[in-house]
Amino acid sequence: MSYAIASPLSRYTAAATASSAVVIRRYSTSFGLACRLLAPQLRPEIENIYALVRLADEVVDGAATGAGLAAPAVLEQLDTLEGETYAALTLGYSTNLVVHAFVQTARRAGIGRDLVTPFFASMRRDCDPHAHSGDSLGEYIYGSAEVVGLMCLRAFLADAASTPAERAVMAESARRLGAAFQKVNFLRDLGQDAAQLGRQYFPGVDPGHLHELQKAALVADLRADLAASLPGVRLLPDSSRRAVALAHAIFSELADRIDACPAELLPTTRVSVPTATKARLAAAALLGRVPGRAA
Repeated sequence: MSYAIASPLSRYTAAATASSAVVIRRYSTSFGLACRLLAPQLRPEIENIYALVRLADEVVDGAATGAGLAAPAVLEQLDTLEGETYAALTLGYSTNLVVHAFVQTARRAGIGRDLVTPFFASMRRDCDPHAHSGDSLGEYIYGSAEVVGLMCLRAFLADAASTPAERAVMAESARRLGAAFQKVNFLRDLGQDAAQLGRQYFPGVDPGHLHELQKAALVADLRADLAASLPGVRLLPDSSRRAVALAHAIFSELADRIDACPAELLPTTRVSVPTATKARLAAAALLGRVPGRAA
């Protein structure tokens, strides 16, 4: 019996992909759980995307400053990571394991600078202490969350048959779902973002003095995004639909819990979904239950 010997590049790529799986397990129980519902061939692709996003997020959200880096050095590290990503998109190789894994997925799925550049622009905006305006917040959410949804969609559809019209619906849904995820996280981290990172995402909202009417308007806005994302979720291939439906369900549950939390307590309360509830939602997703659609 003969055995195939892995090439140095394939061994390196396998190690890089394994490192991305570690990142999602360490940083996100919700997305990690949803990834388990993906078809086996898709799971590493989404983990590779998530790992790069998380790596950049950690540069601007505390890991770099925790290591003693001042603000200019944090930006320099982000610039370096962005440059490594562009170079690897061209070369198909990086000495950074997470970047290397990401570009394997990017090249297979057709993820290019059109999505990568806005993402890094939003990460750079996190280093700007100025409060957001309505326009700048929209740009930020597009780069930090909507393009990530579009990256995942390209991976989902890389080998799937769909019409241009269907892809347009799914692209809009990917953007709206990404926006909803981001807005939920803004509300979950409202006090921490302001106190520890000096960030104020919602224009006209004082994180330390949130009012019920303000909270209700913000929750209504993200619920509108969740509702608008459903047509595209229903069109996704079987290989990804259940996983995305679970992520949708978890963040819908988070929205409900944020809505139930008194506004004055929200800045000091990080709302979460209990493990038992996540398990129930996962079971429903496994049965093919997408909101608004019969299983």
